Amino acid sequence: MSMNVHGHATPTEAADAPLLTIICPVYNEELALPLFFERIHPVIEELSSRYFVHLVFLNNGSTDRTAEEIQNIKTIWPFTYVITTSRNVSYHASLECGLRNIRGDVMVIIDVDCEDPPEMIPRFIEKYEQGYDVVYGERVDREEPALVKRARKIFYRVLRAVADEDIILDMAEFSLFTNDVREAILDECTSFPFIRASIGRVGFRRIAIPFKRQKRIAGNSHYNLLGMSVFAIGGILSASTLFLRLPVYLLPFWLLALISLAAGYAKTQSLWFAAAAFAVFAGYMGGTAAFTALYIARTYKNGLGRPNAFINRKATILQPMREGDSSSSLSNEPSQRFWRSLERQYEY
Repeated sequence: MSMNVHGHATPTEAADAPLLTIICPVYNEELALPLFFERIHPVIEELSSRYFVHLVFLNNGSTDRTAEEIQNIKTIWPFTYVITTSRNVSYHASLECGLRNIRGDVMVIIDVDCEDPPEMIPRFIEKYEQGYDVVYGERVDREEPALVKRARKIFYRVLRAVADEDIILDMAEFSLFTNDVREAILDECTSFPFIRASIGRVGFRRIAIPFKRQKRIAGNSHYNLLGMSVFAIGGILSASTLFLRLPVYLLPFWLLALISLAAGYAKTQSLWFAAAAFAVFAGYMGGTAAFTALYIARTYKNGLGRPNAFINRKATILQPMREGDSSSSLSNEPSQRFWRSLERQYEY
């Protein structure tokens, strides 16, 4: 261990020390960042006796003093890095960009608003050391209006019911996972990354740690009802093909309804039967076309293979590579080989 200019202990990186990378997505969090670091710094120092700890902020195109606050943190904990996107992309697109551009033996994702307490990270590490590949916080309760809380519960249970594969209930992105899990997640190529669904889909040995989510420590939430609704719809479309299969399931009932309405019209000559038959026909055909178009649009965007985020290199400090690191992790050296590797992996 060595001492930095502020008198805090910092480890010396060793080739055989496991690298723990703590990933922190941020967007306009200048008020929360100093308070967050006050809480996570003791956790980092505790874990530094066994791990080499990197703190990586994913700056999602912030327009306030978030970047300056990250620099202040770096003066205290020198193993602080930042990946800045060229504009504000979605939360999950920012996370995917970060996962493609970091390295580590084990990684933790945590937001800086402290709704997910940093003090839980050592408990995650304990479970990891017991052999688990994924350790996640299970949100059994949270301080928010009862109606919103109930809506969240219903959404995740509906999502699990209609999903083609496993969905982990009451889980968000507050989690720990190994590099093998990270690589499995990144094997997916999608224009709508949904990290929590990906973690459930890739499998591996996992365990939950229940906790109550806390209030935000500072600043304002960046989620609103419209944003949550769009996120919910996108999440269902990315996790389920039910709405593509639904017209097949409904086809017998649709045909039976049309035959019944046609028979009613033939017997009574009532225009109400004709109008009802038209509405049933149009509703089925319109719904089928609409859902098919949504999935085709998603497939088209996936087929283009465009990156979901672009890195602002001037405002980015990437983790350096350690000697003997044979992975495809990124380095700060401005070499042609480095930029070619970025292009091959869509890490711009």
